[in-house]
Amino acid sequence: MSVQVTSHTFKQNAAEALKDAPLQDALGNLKVGFIKKRLNAIELVPEWQRIRDEAREMKNHVLENLDHYLLRYEHSVQANGGHVHWAETSANAGEIIVDICKKANAKTVAKGKSMVGEEAEVNRRLEEVGIAPIETDLGEYIIQLAEEPPSHIIAPAVHKTKEQVSELFHKHHQQYGLTEKITNRVDLVTEARTVLREKFRNADVGITGANFLVAETGQHVLVTNEGNGDLSSNLPRVHIVIVGIEKVVPTLEDASLLLRLLARSATGQHFSNYTSLMGGPKRDGDKDGPEEFHVVLVDNKRTELFDSELREMLRCFRCGACINHCPVYGAVGGHAYGWVYPGPMGSVITPAMVGLEKTRDLPHACTLNGRCAEVCPMSIPLPSLLRKHRRTTFEKQLQSMRSRTALALWSQVARRPKLYRNLSDLAVRTLSWLGRRQGHVRRLPLVSAWTKSRNLPTSGNNRTFISEYTAQKNRSESS
Repeated sequence: MSVQVTSHTFKQNAAEALKDAPLQDALGNLKVGFIKKRLNAIELVPEWQRIRDEAREMKNHVLENLDHYLLRYEHSVQANGGHVHWAETSANAGEIIVDICKKANAKTVAKGKSMVGEEAEVNRRLEEVGIAPIETDLGEYIIQLAEEPPSHIIAPAVHKTKEQVSELFHKHHQQYGLTEKITNRVDLVTEARTVLREKFRNADVGITGANFLVAETGQHVLVTNEGNGDLSSNLPRVHIVIVGIEKVVPTLEDASLLLRLLARSATGQHFSNYTSLMGGPKRDGDKDGPEEFHVVLVDNKRTELFDSELREMLRCFRCGACINHCPVYGAVGGHAYGWVYPGPMGSVITPAMVGLEKTRDLPHACTLNGRCAEVCPMSIPLPSLLRKHRRTTFEKQLQSMRSRTALALWSQVARRPKLYRNLSDLAVRTLSWLGRRQGHVRRLPLVSAWTKSRNLPTSGNNRTFISEYTAQKNRSESS
């Protein structure tokens, strides 16, 4: 299935998502799942902030010397008997993978979850040449059956309820003799395992992503909770790793530093069920492993990020913590964002990779509450990066004339403190009068979109925040 960019219709996408009752039920489960588990996990690590600081400095060092470590990784992979391919664009990456599969006379491909693979539209490109890609991650398998893109980078089918999954399995699994319709979660997983095991055995090529690339050894770290990545890597004759160039780290010790952050931030686990270190084809004496091993290193605008104000985004290792804690994502889900990456990190990356002209609404969807930066294990200042995008949209006049005029007027007022205070005082008094009976305003000119779905509370004492703050400060000093 082709990944269409629909970020330009974000507002419409979000409005439709808010009316989707099953989606809202599924998102409600997300809010109480990942967030609580992450908090419980990091509370047991008193040195959490120190680890974050060390990881940030290590990745900054890597980015300063990215060419050196990538070349060192390439040399190490070749020394292990593997092949490295460089892809400037996502299209190049897809072409390279299709070419490798053709040379292997592949009929079926077992795929592990890979967001870079989504960038390259690997599934669509394989299907176009008659090769069947089979997603082996349970979430990816579910959305493949539904013919949908992922809605979350670590939980692709988080937007689906168990009833919807049951309908999909009942529709697609009858050809395997599985005709009974079930809704129990354990039974659904068992049914998927029954179908997918046979796919693993018959696959000619396995394609996976990689969480980290180790320059000193030429190995890669693959983290999963289902073990499907290991099976996709070892059972087929050919193994292909598709990965972004920013994932390289100098040593195994550096990889272990990031692993201490990854699972806790992503799913609230201290360590994922399967954390595997792999590299190269099967050697003499090995009981399993691929006969051929290929790594496709993908740029796809990453070097442009490196040379821009958004450079810190290259520290991201796709844990999804910012997404899990984002109130906007929690309200509209991932598909509303219109491309591979949703949430705060997606609102930074997508405009950089797809173009701000097509995605200008994404940076403006953020509330700038700062929660994403607070929970980011790699200390990426996401709100600051989103503000950079906002500034660019204003400078390039990508917003509507109405929005730019309103912002220009606001700027003139905000830069004049006395005028700002006087107008704020007038606005508070006016709103207090309008809401004097009910304590809120139901409709308000100029911000009708905001009051369309919520009431605006009013102050009963006709005082602004600044006047309240000043009064409280004076009371504290006098006491």
